[in-house]
Amino acid sequence: MMRRVPPDLAGPHVAVRDYGIGGMHLAYDLLDGCDALVLVDAIPSRGAPGTLHVFEADLTDARAATGLDAHAMDPAAVFDSLNALGGTPPFTVVIGCEVDRVDEGIGLSDAVAAAVPEAVRVIGEVAAGLSARVSVAEG
Repeated sequence: MMRRVPPDLAGPHVAVRDYGIGGMHLAYDLLDGCDALVLVDAIPSRGAPGTLHVFEADLTDARAATGLDAHAMDPAAVFDSLNALGGTPPFTVVIGCEVDRVDEGIGLSDAVAAAVPEAVRVIGEVAAGLSARVSVAEG
């Protein structure tokens, strides 16, 4: 599902998509190839809820593919599915926000909701850096 994107994030070389729990859809889209991927997701709380972490995904430590799982949504399962389909994961940056709680419900906790503006800013910085990196490689 395509979401409204702030004008400074959208561009000729940037596609923004919300896959929600559709990890298999992401794996299929990655078969078309791309230079880089930015994953934005909740991560287990190991500190203060709402804390953002930016890191490069470790694609060298992927599990051996054991088959396709259409319901798997974590990045490792997505990359496993991509490998099983014959694809190769692109350079991947993860922007993770520490969760406040994992009980069932709709909506964000106050701490996570408060982190959204900073997350949008960080996403813009990461996307700009990756676009510059791709431009240099092409040029």
